[in-house]
Amino acid sequence: MNPYVAQASQHIRLQEGSMAIERFLIECYLNPGISTKGLARATLLPTPVAAAIKKELIRAGALVQDRGVRCTFEGRQSVEREWGYAGLERDCHQSMLLGREDTDDWREILSVLQRIFSSRPQVNVQIDQSSCTPETSLRRAVLGLQYHTLIGKQILCVGDDDLVSISIGLLLQKLFPSGDHTATSVHVVDIDERFIGFIERIATERKLPIVCHLHDVREPLPRELHGQFDCFYTDPPYTLPGMNLFVSRGIRALKMVQGLPVFLSFAHKSPEVMLAMQREFVRMGLTINANYPSFNAYEGAELIGNRSQMFVLRTTDQMSAEFAGRYSDAIYTGEIKRTVRTYSCTQCKQQVTVGANQQVATIEKLKNAGCPRCSNDDFELIERRSC
Repeated sequence: MNPYVAQASQHIRLQEGSMAIERFLIECYLNPGISTKGLARATLLPTPVAAAIKKELIRAGALVQDRGVRCTFEGRQSVEREWGYAGLERDCHQSMLLGREDTDDWREILSVLQRIFSSRPQVNVQIDQSSCTPETSLRRAVLGLQYHTLIGKQILCVGDDDLVSISIGLLLQKLFPSGDHTATSVHVVDIDERFIGFIERIATERKLPIVCHLHDVREPLPRELHGQFDCFYTDPPYTLPGMNLFVSRGIRALKMVQGLPVFLSFAHKSPEVMLAMQREFVRMGLTINANYPSFNAYEGAELIGNRSQMFVLRTTDQMSAEFAGRYSDAIYTGEIKRTVRTYSCTQCKQQVTVGANQQVATIEKLKNAGCPRCSNDDFELIERRSC
């Protein structure tokens, strides 16, 4: 943690966590002379809280009050050293923060992405892959920048047939044209050897800060990935078990810090399924920070109307992965439609059969309804068979 942020955190116990103080300091670095009210708006904090953070960072020597608030020389050096902001192309950064897609910078990155996407491997529908557009992939990268979780961060992609890692790498090269930025790295975990090989080749050719891991997320993540990351992206199978598993693996990889973002792409679903999703978020100690309907566009994905939504979730101090060990249940759409599964209540041992042609169609519906004998909502898979 940045030493100034750590010192201020000792004196201000924010419900938003130390991430709010970090964003505060970076705003002062990017916008010297900003007012306290401007800082409150930029960090979404009440003005009295912003004033208290300002006071602590001034006391720590990171800021000075001088026709607004600005970083001291030591404060600027700290931001550049800790998060690698030295050499930032500020005009490009500002236009990306505003989401402008009519600039030369945006068009140049998109042009490169379009060439790369034209040669990516074909999707494997058996594992619920789909082809997002180059524009969507870049928008996801920019969303990370807008949520202050790109520059100087450790980023994980849990599955990456959408090549978000490459979009992030190209965006960083545009933001830091000198090529000296080394504070950010992107890790990719994926089951598909073809995409892992493709991403590694592009990363090598273009000198992008990407590390790939060939891994089936039904197995626990490698221990060296635990607790290392500041955010993660995932576009999981559009089943609730798939969503739970992919988000669980991402949570296991996150640092134990409040306020870290999770970028979750998921199909538009019925109110019943959306309610079940939100219950799963609560189970895992995540809150919904924002939702962007129709954020993601796909090529040839008629079953979901070629569009899906983007959730931005935030971690809390109650963050906990729903699945920690090996996962043996179905997660892909085709698997779930073909299987009947028997679950046992962990409390009273009542057995319930779940499947497309059963009284209870999914495990999520069973959890929401509770055990028919004791109302417990925790179950263990004991058998799975094909229909």
